[in-house]
Amino acid sequence: MNNISGFGLGITILASNTYPIGIQITQYSDDTDPLDIAGLQIGDTAMGLNGDLITWAKANPIKATISVIPQSENDKDLSILLSANRPGKGKIPIRDVISMVIGYPDGSFVLLTNGILTDGTPLSPVASSGRLKTRIYSFTFESYVGV
Repeated sequence: MNNISGFGLGITILASNTYPIGIQITQYSDDTDPLDIAGLQIGDTAMGLNGDLITWAKANPIKATISVIPQSENDKDLSILLSANRPGKGKIPIRDVISMVIGYPDGSFVLLTNGILTDGTPLSPVASSGRLKTRIYSFTFESYVGV
């Protein structure tokens, strides 16, 4: 039997300037995927003039998205990270280099390195139901180690 439960997922984010010691992420939302990792294209193909298959390797970054409970401590921490790295008029971004450690419930770990925070919800949007919407934070990394 294979237990594929995600219950117990833990993420640690280390940001070189804002959170050099790291922050623990455990307060995941219930209305969107708490952790999403985009598919990774590692090769590409084309056809030559006479129908010959041509292939080549392709390097692409690893993209990860985290969704946390609105106004939770984790949301506040990630909002600080977003604000610190957001460029704007009269504001110099902190330019954190980010690492992320993902600890899965089965005891396995993945380390993502040399990353940046690329996208985030800057304020707390409200749904028509009256509930605060989940804030989503997206990261891009150069490489990873682990399964």
